Amino acid sequence: MPDRPDYTALTRGQIAVLDRLNAGETGLPVVQRIVRLAEEVLGGLGAGFVEYSPGHGRVVAASGTCVPAVGRRVAPTSVDALNHVFGDPSRVLGVRCQAGDTAVGSLHVYFGEQDEKPGPAHLGVIELLAALLGRLYAAQRELAADVDQARRQENRDLWVAVTSHELRTPVTVIKGYADTLTNHWDTLGEAGRHEAVRVIGTRAGELARLVDRLLSATSEDGEIGGAPAGPFDLPETLRGAVDELPADLRRRIKLGNLPAELPKAYGDRDSIATILTELATNAEKNSAPDTAIELCAAADGETLRFRIADRGIGIRPEHVERAFERYWQAEGGERRRHPGAGLGLYLVRRLVERQQGWVSLRPREGGGTTAEVRLPRA
Repeated sequence: MPDRPDYTALTRGQIAVLDRLNAGETGLPVVQRIVRLAEEVLGGLGAGFVEYSPGHGRVVAASGTCVPAVGRRVAPTSVDALNHVFGDPSRVLGVRCQAGDTAVGSLHVYFGEQDEKPGPAHLGVIELLAALLGRLYAAQRELAADVDQARRQENRDLWVAVTSHELRTPVTVIKGYADTLTNHWDTLGEAGRHEAVRVIGTRAGELARLVDRLLSATSEDGEIGGAPAGPFDLPETLRGAVDELPADLRRRIKLGNLPAELPKAYGDRDSIATILTELATNAEKNSAPDTAIELCAAADGETLRFRIADRGIGIRPEHVERAFERYWQAEGGERRRHPGAGLGLYLVRRLVERQQGWVSLRPREGGGTTAEVRLPRA
């Protein structure tokens, strides 16, 4: 860490950010630019921004060594309490970001253990950049003057989108196995036919439960009913979900460490099949057909996690959060080869967060992408 901030870089960066704000840009790329600017100007090893929402916060942008924290859901208690998300709290400098009287988030910069602790000049810079973030969020509010009406319309659209997408997974599996029975009845053998019928029956039951949930949804805000929560065995549930994947995708799944002695997870057991199907399908689309898609699970003191990793084209660091936006898709050849509505990862985040968990993507060392889902311990 330098003795004093790089004020030349700060001036250039401020001008660039203000130009974008004056042009009406208020989205995540501007937030990411300010985060990178904080790391660059202060000479930190990484930086991150926690966006506050009612009842929780989420790391929506990060740079340097703090990138793995992107997507993490946190309790927005105090800035000091959030410093641990990005590293050793004694080496993290954090400042709250205000839009008028409302705290909209907090900006944090992580300094290495070999560095001197930041001084007043560093604090002044991060406060300046936090004020820029507050101005950005204030501009967002001005652009959404009729926010209540916009929210209601968005949730009505979302209800339709999630309904159609959540129904599509079991329907696709049922149709696939039914076609297999029709076209390959004789070659399947008795065991294969019994297995196909079993999967069809399981997915038909899931479809019936989905329809019941959708029909019972009456709230204006677009919620799809309450997720039935309870303790469940995560490794067993994952193995069952893999067994119900389409045959071509199932053959590519390589089961890694799924310890039977893991503690119970707490959440909606039935949703795991949908979450796994979406993440595995995403990995399949973005990796070569002769490569494995790896699945493993583990636990720590507060959560259980499972990871799906591929050796595909990977994901750019600036896209790890945007990939969860509704309708967002990466540009380029892969999008043309694999067209879609851009709802799969959005649905995954929605399902996971309803269970007080969080999901994230990150580039995999050596190439590819790792998707990680964390759920509360029972």
